Amino acid sequence: MSQLVAKVQALANQMVVAARPQLAEFWRYAKVELSPPLPADFQKLKKTATSTGSTKDVKAKLGKVRLGEVTVCEAWLNILVTVEVITWFYMGEVIGRRHFVGYKV
Repeated sequence: MSQLVAKVQALANQMVVAARPQLAEFWRYAKVELSPPLPADFQKLKKTATSTGSTKDVKAKLGKVRLGEVTVCEAWLNILVTVEVITWFYMGEVIGRRHFVGYKV
């Protein structure tokens, strides 16, 4: 029995030694990637968004929709994208339920 305990301890020690480099790398990335955003990050994001002019493009498109200046091609494209998003939502619901109609009780 003592030989079995000794083998298990040796195996556990080998696993700890083998896993240590991977865990160190994981923690190094986790400290950077999993940390919450800082206020400075929001300022940088705001500066980037205003410098690219993406908000101007969105406002221009909204203005076109309000004024009725959308072409038929753009309208169909918007309709198709909306239908695709709704379809994927409902397909996700069906996959989540694992049944087409309602939940199996």
